Amino acid sequence: MNEHASSFPPMPLTTQAAEGLPRRPWTVAEIEAMVAAGIIEEGERFELIGGEVVPMLPKGGRHEMVKMELNWHFQRTAPDDLWVAQETTLRLDPKSFLEPDFCVFPRSVTLGELRGHDVLLAVEVADTSLAYDRGRKISVYAAFGIPEVWVIDANSLVTYAYRQLGAEGYRTVLEAGPAEEIAAIRAKAVRYCLGSLGLRPS
Repeated sequence: MNEHASSFPPMPLTTQAAEGLPRRPWTVAEIEAMVAAGIIEEGERFELIGGEVVPMLPKGGRHEMVKMELNWHFQRTAPDDLWVAQETTLRLDPKSFLEPDFCVFPRSVTLGELRGHDVLLAVEVADTSLAYDRGRKISVYAAFGIPEVWVIDANSLVTYAYRQLGAEGYRTVLEAGPAEEIAAIRAKAVRYCLGSLGLRPS
């Protein structure tokens, strides 16, 4: 059995459901229970949107470089009354959670209590996931009332700031280049100029 099995290619980590077939939605509680039981590895990267598990693309070197520089900057400059949490789980409802690269929220809120309405700013660093982060993921942030989201293109170092949340999503998208400073509307002290951090477009 083992000799024959080794000749087959490894099974893919994701599947594509046939069009029109129903799928069972998962809950945040069920996912957390599976992680606790070891059924899902604790380090496996995915998000849960409307009960569907969405695998996250592997992080590239550019993504990690930009994220490290931003984390160093935020931890040195953030005001005492705000958390700038890196890669924390943002629980949105019983069937949805996201994992933004950075999440800005008041220090009066604990991580276990953190929900979408507590978030002042979410920041995503994207290289291979840029289309997803600026597409489906932005619509999820808007649906749960996050007032402002920044998506950073790790390659061009352009920041896309989604603002002015309305009934149909974000009404404005500001594009800030690497030489421009950008500040959060609801957390003015949270700001950066990527070029000033020593980062350069690839």
